[in-house]
Amino acid sequence: MAIESPATPPAPKRVNLRRPGVMEAVAAQVVAHYRSELVERIRAQGGQLSHGGLTIKLAKEFGFCYGVERAIDLAYAARRCFPAPARIFLLGEIIHNPEVNDQIRNLGIVSISPKPADDELARLGLGPDDVVLIPAFGTEVATRRRIEEQGCQTVDTTCGDVMSVWKRVRSYSKDGVTSIIHGKARHEETKATTSQATAYGTGHYLVVYDLVETDEVCRYIEHGGDRVAFLERFKGAYSPGFDPDLHLKSVGVANQTTMLRGETEEVQRRIRAAMERCYGVESVGEHFRVFDTICGATQDRQDALQKLLKTPMDLLIVVGGYNSSNTSHLAEMGEKVLPTYFIKNAAKMESAAHIEHWNQHIAEEVQTGNWLPLEGPVTVGITAGASCPNNLIEDTIRRLFELRGIDAAALLAT
Repeated sequence: MAIESPATPPAPKRVNLRRPGVMEAVAAQVVAHYRSELVERIRAQGGQLSHGGLTIKLAKEFGFCYGVERAIDLAYAARRCFPAPARIFLLGEIIHNPEVNDQIRNLGIVSISPKPADDELARLGLGPDDVVLIPAFGTEVATRRRIEEQGCQTVDTTCGDVMSVWKRVRSYSKDGVTSIIHGKARHEETKATTSQATAYGTGHYLVVYDLVETDEVCRYIEHGGDRVAFLERFKGAYSPGFDPDLHLKSVGVANQTTMLRGETEEVQRRIRAAMERCYGVESVGEHFRVFDTICGATQDRQDALQKLLKTPMDLLIVVGGYNSSNTSHLAEMGEKVLPTYFIKNAAKMESAAHIEHWNQHIAEEVQTGNWLPLEGPVTVGITAGASCPNNLIEDTIRRLFELRGIDAAALLAT
């Protein structure tokens, strides 16, 4: 007796989430959750607010970028277009901000693993009546295929800048060029990007985190070395079957969109220089490729903070999710100039004598005492990552004034 193959689930009916009526309702809901009248007023008056000896300076660019706004809008629209009891699942987190993800869960959207295993998919029993949200930083090719095989509706909120990187990586792969990706190998965006490099079965990639790792790759390109030691050094950061003796002869550089622009450009410069020394300037085009795939919003926030850091300030507050790459780089920039405190929300400022903040060098929260002077004039700079909503910035501003003994209710009357 022949064994029948399992039936292919019927293709779900495509639903237009961006219908005018839906998006108008979504806009009102998002504004109610994340808008800040105080932040808007400070921006309108040049990004500065002074009261009672405390001056707040906001970076010119901070907070939600277009890609984040779009992802949140689509999540809210999905809930409106697929009301309960329809099931909506999210692969991991929509963005890297705990408060925003809590709001998404409050809509009845259920977070599942970013890369669900077979037993999780079996337990969920996904089908044509279910919806799966793909987060702003995308998902791995294999994960998307497995989700689609279940026959459920997918709502793709992947940022356009991320997809631009994917396009370049796929082009490298098709041409037999190894993608060298400046990023964090375990970050969801980088995992999604590396999966694009191997989607056609023949591509290869290598992820470099910083300039130290870049220099190691450059030395191997020019001089070769201990292949086994090299593979051990970069374990978990290269494609299956990657061989540095074969796959570093022709490379193309790409990046995780939230890395520091200056560092990405230096990665590009050093690898190109190594190829020129190895193969000659006249032949470098056969061995090296590069495209500008740096996120404009990330760069705008970094540029704005760089400008803010040139003004007199006593300390800097960086607000955002601790697992947010673009936010962590803002904190890195601040740390080089003045006392900087990376917090996920205003509650971390317990008192003027006690603040809990993220130390990304040891990957844990630490406590600092007597961080906010209570006497005399004090100037505090504030910025936030691209996944941080304005209401959290307002909470931070209000808390700073409260710690200085100023009634926060008076701020809007100032």
